[in-house]
Amino acid sequence: MHAPLTALHAQDTSAERDVYMSLDLGDSNWKVTFGDGRCAPKRHVVAAGDKQALWRCIEVVRARLGLAATAKVHSCYEAGRDGWWLHRWLLEQGIDSIVVDSASIEVNRRARRAKSDRIDGDKLLSMLMRYHGGESRVWSVVRAPSPHEEDERWLDRERQRLSKERNGHANRIRCFLVMNNLRVRGAIGAGAWQRWWTQHCDQLLPRLRALIERECERLQLVDQQLRALARQQRQEVRQGQQPKVAQLATLRGIGLTSAWALVKEIFGWRQLANRRQVGACLGMVPTPYDSGNSHVEQGMSKTGNTRARSVMVELGWFWLRLQPQSALTQWFNARFAHGSSRMRRIGIVALARKLAIALWHFLEHGVIPEGAVLKPSV
Repeated sequence: MHAPLTALHAQDTSAERDVYMSLDLGDSNWKVTFGDGRCAPKRHVVAAGDKQALWRCIEVVRARLGLAATAKVHSCYEAGRDGWWLHRWLLEQGIDSIVVDSASIEVNRRARRAKSDRIDGDKLLSMLMRYHGGESRVWSVVRAPSPHEEDERWLDRERQRLSKERNGHANRIRCFLVMNNLRVRGAIGAGAWQRWWTQHCDQLLPRLRALIERECERLQLVDQQLRALARQQRQEVRQGQQPKVAQLATLRGIGLTSAWALVKEIFGWRQLANRRQVGACLGMVPTPYDSGNSHVEQGMSKTGNTRARSVMVELGWFWLRLQPQSALTQWFNARFAHGSSRMRRIGIVALARKLAIALWHFLEHGVIPEGAVLKPSV
């Protein structure tokens, strides 16, 4: 593969050269590829997570290329399971590190394309050189959150995971009961569930009854953890630790949970400059296919934050019901309310995008969405 040898061909390399390093992060080992734009790529393998071995490889490559110990090192790796600790450690060592979106890396579209760790490493190295050579759009660079910003996101993400886990336990219990023609009215684990279970559990065989009781125990534990997370969220908002969450929750139709998710995923830490960036972060941007005589709209890209996008679509329906006098609701009613159910589903996505932009203006500049009503102060 000759791309790493020619990526910096047009640049002046008479000055001290830089070292370029791509990392393919695996579970047991890392494949590290080095280059300087003039010599052939040099490949090393280190144990996964071994920072000292990685640093020794960098020093060895500097010596082999005849570069000074102070030669600048540029690195890249794909965003994935290893997260941000490696990126932060590289920056601490004075290495220029970037984390890239793996979905934005160009691939060969031949029917049978070769793929190996060596090819992937050379490809990343080539694109890293192109990126530092001036091709800023060769891939998408992921913005790294600070340790505090990353830590702030875990509470809501745990709540979402526990909610899915709770639904799984409840659905399994309901399925076991239906298999024996026992049908529960209402939510399992809440309200009159315990009384209903006491009345009907004798109709089941012992092993199935014990299985359902164990599922109920796990369901009860999940419910306790969900309530604890909800109390923690409310407490932090009341104590003034989450001002943006409190501000967003003052709008009628937006609850504390939705406000928390939007602030922690999008509005709380990203430096958004305009409405286009807001739409891009949510993945609510058009993807046209315009080539020759073909003019096709492929729908929204869905390349943004999935959690925030689902929250915005849900908030769109709440907004229509709880903010009937707002300009956004009137716009939706004029264009989509009298159409088919498919048109209303399309319209709610458009409303969600407009609502996200309005909420961004509300948080950044204090501009209340036109016609929107605030919650009465308690």
